Amino acid sequence: MILQSLYEYYQRKAADPESGIAPEGFEWKEIPFVVVIDVQGKFVTLEDTREGDGKKKRARRFLVPAAEKKSVNIKANLLWDNVEYALGANPRERDDIAKRHAAFVTRIDEEIASHPEQQVLLQFLHSEPIVQIEGQLAIASLWSECLESNANVTFRLEGSTCATVCEALAPSIVSQAGKGAALCLVSGTTDTIARLHPSIKGVRDAQSSGAALVSFNLSPFCSYNKEQNHNAPVGDSATFAYTTALNGLLGRDSKNKVQVGDATTVFWSDRKTELENTFFSFWSVDKDDPDRGIEAVEALLKSVHTGAPIPNADARFFVLGLSPNAARISVRFWYAGAVSEVSQKLGQHFRDLELIRPKNDKVRNALFFLLSEIALENKIENIPPNLAGNVMRAVLTGGPYPVTLLQQTVRRIRATRQLRPPQVALLKAYLVRRRRFQESPNDKEIEVSLDTENTNAGYLLGRLFAALEKIQEDAQPGINSTIRDRFYGAASATPVSVYPQLLKLKNHHLAKIDNPAFRITHEKRLTEIFGALPSSMPAHLTMDDQARFAIGYYHQRQALFTKSERSDS
Repeated sequence: MILQSLYEYYQRKAADPESGIAPEGFEWKEIPFVVVIDVQGKFVTLEDTREGDGKKKRARRFLVPAAEKKSVNIKANLLWDNVEYALGANPRERDDIAKRHAAFVTRIDEEIASHPEQQVLLQFLHSEPIVQIEGQLAIASLWSECLESNANVTFRLEGSTCATVCEALAPSIVSQAGKGAALCLVSGTTDTIARLHPSIKGVRDAQSSGAALVSFNLSPFCSYNKEQNHNAPVGDSATFAYTTALNGLLGRDSKNKVQVGDATTVFWSDRKTELENTFFSFWSVDKDDPDRGIEAVEALLKSVHTGAPIPNADARFFVLGLSPNAARISVRFWYAGAVSEVSQKLGQHFRDLELIRPKNDKVRNALFFLLSEIALENKIENIPPNLAGNVMRAVLTGGPYPVTLLQQTVRRIRATRQLRPPQVALLKAYLVRRRRFQESPNDKEIEVSLDTENTNAGYLLGRLFAALEKIQEDAQPGINSTIRDRFYGAASATPVSVYPQLLKLKNHHLAKIDNPAFRITHEKRLTEIFGALPSSMPAHLTMDDQARFAIGYYHQRQALFTKSERSDS
């Protein structure tokens, strides 16, 4: 299903002349240096295609024949390669340089039909290219950089209208038919089965040379005496299509890729859809436009409330989560559904997160922001492994959020003793969705704002803690630290151990408040909360009730300050 969807995506992009996707047998490759030769096969100069400064330099991308899958064997790319293969240079002092360069020349001779530019290039390659290049003092420093990095190079004929000889010779490249034609499991057609599949690049933390999505190299995984990828027969055309499509989705400038935690996620649809353009905003952040996600969420929620039709609602939408696994890439999660289904699930996710917010607070509900709020030092890379992928799967399927989301959020609140709106929104969403799937008569749904009818002990104790803190703040205006800084962790986990002390402090703080009306207001609030609490103080609160404690505290604080703002106006 995954390979077939990628194969079909490639066909869609290949049919669009503006997509720029590589045709079969080719790929877009960043090549930092171009060797320019004249019509007599003599070296002219070495061109640097890189742009930018320092480590931010990026080479120009050229359309070149697809790279060969290299291992320990000598195998040259066609018309481009590193300087060892392409020119016979020996920056790493290898013993097989002559064989490498010979392999490069032989491929050009065997796989390109007779063409004037081919003859000129072969003439140059047979005429001691290194000697010619090193004789040009003007490019000595550039050549030194090229050698030091064993950079990839290609060639251009001086005066040619083509950017490289790859472009000029593309129509003359001879198709190499393989052996062992069989039924391709992806396309359903008869094709030569690919023994090795091209590497997939762009998955974070995977090896720089890329890794395989489909690979067999150990005998326990093989059957019927078949070797390597003949165990999962995929034709050459389908192999090229799915790997080209996936590498394009994972490209550095791709707008169809998000990185949340350790999961590198790509998405696409079977035809052009608006969701394909906005999906990124629901998960990650656009550095050039951080508020882009807010606009996308607002537009989605408005469409849900107004009943506005979703364009191409029946189009198929796909989401693929990937992570590195040694020399391979593992599939973290896979989702396929209609655009209407995805939009409905996203809308439900954001409604579950809905929460009363402080005045002028900017709502940023992209998953990147939410998970950053519960990560150590607010760094997304510090969230627990698998959490991001599991949350994304829950959002797309509409299922319960992972329990690790609850645990991580509660731990971060207890560690920092700061309750930020995104953290509380996560707790509220977790409990709302959990109740949806495991409804209990005594489990009241969490509201967006203060719910005076909620009789859960955790929620009430959170409200009580906020009320006691407000009494302390009114008694000691401008106080630097409150009971939250000292007692939040114990109050939310083992309330019986700290509330007797807090209630004694309350009497001391009330006595310091000069305004009788304030004292009466505080007493009324405490009476209301105490009236709903059980007769005995709980010894321990479960993790779910610790989340309700945090929400009750937050709701009560927002209610207190909302009333205060109204009374001041």
